[in-house]
Amino acid sequence: MKKYSISISSRTGNTALLGEQVRECLKQKQKELVYDGAPAEKAKEADVVFIGFWTDKGTCDQDTKTLLESLEEKDIFLFGTAGFGVSEEYFEQILHRVKTILPTSNRVIGTYMCQGKMNMAVRNRYEMLQKEHPEDKKYEMLIANFDQALTHPDEDDISKLKQAVFHAIS
Repeated sequence: MKKYSISISSRTGNTALLGEQVRECLKQKQKELVYDGAPAEKAKEADVVFIGFWTDKGTCDQDTKTLLESLEEKDIFLFGTAGFGVSEEYFEQILHRVKTILPTSNRVIGTYMCQGKMNMAVRNRYEMLQKEHPEDKKYEMLIANFDQALTHPDEDDISKLKQAVFHAIS
């Protein structure tokens, strides 16, 4: 019987919320969970590792990267959140970068990414920059994206994640 672990790095709570859903899916399918927490060596005791991350400069955060680099011969399910963008193409680019961190002996059995709300300090910074550079229209777009992200991960995001998880563990 395969053993499962969940590793979650979450700065704003968005990825942690997705991790709760992964945990519930594994529980429903009566999978043996040997580790559930922040990126750590103990996660490597599982055959199947669910790895949740927040997006930092277009890839996963450093704690997640360190764990990914150390994995060998595991089935991996990657999931994450990104404050910017709702484009599947953008999410696929992030996931591609994250996959390239994994040693080739691992097998990615599934992925899922969605938008996640950001800290209010981000919006405040965008507003300040917009005041300093009123001719630069990119700040309008960044503020609009921030406002759109406020509701994510939403019920639709969670439903899609669950579908991806159930598909990967079936």
